[in-house]
Amino acid sequence: MQPILLSLAGLSALAVLVLTLHRSPEDPRTPNPTGSPVSLDELRELKEVLLFGPEDEAALRRSAAILEPRVEEVLDVWYGFVASTPQLVKYFAKGKDNPPDGAYLAAVRVRFAQWIRDTAAANYNQEWLDFQHEIGLRHHSAKKNRTDGVDAAPIIHQRYLVALAYPVTHTLRPFLEAEGVSPAEVETMHQAWTKAVLLSVILWSAPYVREGEF
Repeated sequence: MQPILLSLAGLSALAVLVLTLHRSPEDPRTPNPTGSPVSLDELRELKEVLLFGPEDEAALRRSAAILEPRVEEVLDVWYGFVASTPQLVKYFAKGKDNPPDGAYLAAVRVRFAQWIRDTAAANYNQEWLDFQHEIGLRHHSAKKNRTDGVDAAPIIHQRYLVALAYPVTHTLRPFLEAEGVSPAEVETMHQAWTKAVLLSVILWSAPYVREGEF
């Protein structure tokens, strides 16, 4: 599996972008996020369109036990190519000719580990929904850089949030192929992760859309 993971590492940058603006490493449960403009009823309707049902939530929860002991390995793969992908690493630096902020990247890694755990927990309640909007705001110029007090690129362009949804789920699949897990179960968990990542990316995109058009 290792050669596969290494070959796919270059597709991992969404993982870094995802957690750039999540929760502070000192307090993973950052209080008082900005409330989501999406209601729980609208979230339910969105999940219906994604064909994302209770069986997918159950599959995500089953994946938690597989992924938990390997979270750092997942992060190693996803971080492996970031430094050599200029169009993505630039979001961690001030200007295209400056190096990325190492402390910024380190803080992101802690928050990204939490995001993996949150996704596997599959608790689609109001708290989770509010944090998805907060993540989107922190990718957007509205709040980017405030969490870590850094002076980096002022926005992560929305096209990368969308374009990299596939790569991040694709690179995760080998980690789900644990000993004793049937191919059918791997496929079920992978499909659930694909839907979960798409759902998050859709919600993170809200700040990029005109009010009333999301």
